[in-house]
Amino acid sequence: MGPLHGMKVIEMAGIGPVPMAATLLADLGADVVRVDRTEASGLGLPFPRRHDVHGRSRRSLALDLKVPAAREAVLRLVDGADVLLEGLRPGVTEKLGLGPADCQARNPRLVYGRMTGFGQSGPLAAAAGHDINYIALTGALHAIGPKGERPVPPLNLVGDYGGGALYLVLGVMAALFERQHSGRGQVVDAAMVDGATSLAGFFYGLHAAGMWDAPRGENLLDGGAPFYDTYETADGRWVALAPIEPKFFAEFVRRTGLDARFLQHQYDRDAWPAMREAIGTLMKSRTRAAWCELLEGSDACFAPVLDFDEAPQHPHARARSAFVEVEGGVQPAPAPRFDRSGSTAPRPAPRIGEHTRGVLAEAGFADDAIEALLASGAAREAVESP
Repeated sequence: MGPLHGMKVIEMAGIGPVPMAATLLADLGADVVRVDRTEASGLGLPFPRRHDVHGRSRRSLALDLKVPAAREAVLRLVDGADVLLEGLRPGVTEKLGLGPADCQARNPRLVYGRMTGFGQSGPLAAAAGHDINYIALTGALHAIGPKGERPVPPLNLVGDYGGGALYLVLGVMAALFERQHSGRGQVVDAAMVDGATSLAGFFYGLHAAGMWDAPRGENLLDGGAPFYDTYETADGRWVALAPIEPKFFAEFVRRTGLDARFLQHQYDRDAWPAMREAIGTLMKSRTRAAWCELLEGSDACFAPVLDFDEAPQHPHARARSAFVEVEGGVQPAPAPRFDRSGSTAPRPAPRIGEHTRGVLAEAGFADDAIEALLASGAAREAVESP
């Protein structure tokens, strides 16, 4: 049933990090109810429901929060919830009467997780933005990209998901742990700028030590070092090399036949241009498959660069069942793994309002009250979506 079986989570529908955070909790067994808008268009990018990885394994309750009766329905859910997650702009839930004070007055044990880009306070708190804007303020974006070229967006992994969803989940779980001692919930202010800055902590340490002082693309872990970069192979594919430690670099040299003179000059920046040219020429001498046969699984710190079609088919991914099939689509499996309380198979994302009746009934609404909510438009069920 998962290690979080028994945890009840309310997810206020949103985009980016909040849906991912809710999915992480649901994958580990939490009972997640998403409070959706009543209109079928929903939020975010319009793609088929069955491919919505960050909508899986929860139930959907569709409410029009402009209607007082709908807001009261959310508060009824709060009465029995452990966690509420929301990613609206600061002050929006307060205006709806669903802010932390409103909810914790009903349930003092509630952990109220708030996810924003810039945080609940500060001069940018109310500003709109997306992942790239948030990580731009942290120093992380400036450090990512090829030598002499523009900063490159690292998908939306650093702000939305790494600095956002994961830190929100960490904060929620820490607050739940603290609740065991205090008996009280609290508000978790998770901001993507804070999380992404925290993720960059190691590099701030290197910078302070004078070990990360070269321009972008000229440092040890940003592609500046020729032994920590990607290279094209003879068939136009790519491989990733990372033999940073001397013993691993020696293994790489031994297996590939790279000029052994580089062993004595691995960290000599003056030798890096020649080393890069030599490695590039070497990698282009064989196909990716040939390099995999020679290097994969060794201490040369090598991996093929796989695309989204190839990654699920890799033998290591297949051996660990790293991907699952949900309604005919391939999705990442729940992570991490547990030796006793493993996660159940993910369920497909629900239709908007698919579980409205059942969730309201669990919250204590009688049949006639549910019918009244549906008739008034305060609630809606089973809005069709592709």
